[in-house]
Amino acid sequence: MNFLEGEIIYINKPLKKTSFDVCGKVRWLLCHQLGIKKLKVGHTGTLDPLATGVVVVCTGKKTKLIDELQQHTKEYIAMLQLGATTPSFDLEKPIDQTFPTEHITRSLVNEVLTRFRGEIWQVPPVFSAVKIDGKRAYEYARKGEEVEIKPKLLVIDELEVLHFDESAMQLEIRVVCSKGTYIRALARDIGEALGSGAHLIALCRTRVGNVRLEDCMTLEQFEAALPLMHISMNDANNNE
Repeated sequence: MNFLEGEIIYINKPLKKTSFDVCGKVRWLLCHQLGIKKLKVGHTGTLDPLATGVVVVCTGKKTKLIDELQQHTKEYIAMLQLGATTPSFDLEKPIDQTFPTEHITRSLVNEVLTRFRGEIWQVPPVFSAVKIDGKRAYEYARKGEEVEIKPKLLVIDELEVLHFDESAMQLEIRVVCSKGTYIRALARDIGEALGSGAHLIALCRTRVGNVRLEDCMTLEQFEAALPLMHISMNDANNNE
């Protein structure tokens, strides 16, 4: 393998680590293994810290493919808690409101989900990296400042119920969607459409394009495998 010239690595991101953290760890491991001081490393789509799953990492000249790879369809498995919301639409922030759920049935869930298949307009979360006047939305949100975030046109190719626990009011769904889809925002919108509220309590990205979760290594597995790899060493200037 030639990480200086460019390779694509599939990592299963752990809980509570950012995609940036993953790239930083991969960069450190490779620089240490190769005996170099710097290396271009980037990822093809951010995962929230409280999400796990597929992160596609590019090194060297393969970082030029990032924009192209970001366009790939993504698949997620998400667990929603119905009847309550949080400001971040996930477990990053505590519950701020609760809502009735007695009226929610499996048939209502099935009917509501049909509204979210195909092209939909979605307003990204305030706690997100969406840029507004040159700043990230979360920078405003963390200061308690209100900003207007414009809706985006997205495509939900597939949306299905995997499990619905009526006693706990927890809904597990599989989502296949286009670039830029916020599953946290989808949870919010599904909750509202159910005449209640909802937030994410678990999220795993199971596929990016043709790359599936089973194709990925954990960071620990990547670190253990590095010394066993046949790594080509060439002029580090190839990475400039």
